[in-house]
Amino acid sequence: MKQKLMLAALVIGSIVFADISTKRWALESLRPGFIVESAVGVPMTLAFNTGVAFGLPLPSAGRWIIIFATLVVLYMLGSLFIRAERNDWLRLMSIELVAAGAIGNLIDRVRWDVGVVDFIGPINLGIMHWPIFNIADMAITTGAVLLGISLWREESAAAVAAEPVHVPRTAEETGS
Repeated sequence: MKQKLMLAALVIGSIVFADISTKRWALESLRPGFIVESAVGVPMTLAFNTGVAFGLPLPSAGRWIIIFATLVVLYMLGSLFIRAERNDWLRLMSIELVAAGAIGNLIDRVRWDVGVVDFIGPINLGIMHWPIFNIADMAITTGAVLLGISLWREESAAAVAAEPVHVPRTAEETGS
């Protein structure tokens, strides 16, 4: 368990640090609503998300609902983390990514009511513009996809293990 916790602290701490640092940079360097092309071609636009994923709106008490929901999710992730096998790197990494992203965005929601700082995007996909996001959002999305894959693999393995094994009992069944 000690090894799992040390790795989790490193991964989560690194992502939260990167999230806080880049949000600070965005607050100091960008102006809300003005798109700046970065050196790598990704547009940067300072925005404040008071809603949930993709800027979906919430009622006036939404901030507190999201804070409470985030704490519940972090508790559930902690339970998954404790039950995960030490060598199940996919499950552990996915949990750590989602937790890190949740913590990064939770910090913004707790510290002020202007919303979560987003700054990467919008990205033109040709048919639509991908919404503005941040490092925490990338961690949550990547971690959620990996967690889904991990849970699917576990379910598939359990289904295979539960299938009855046919043992031939007669010479006709064995082909002899």
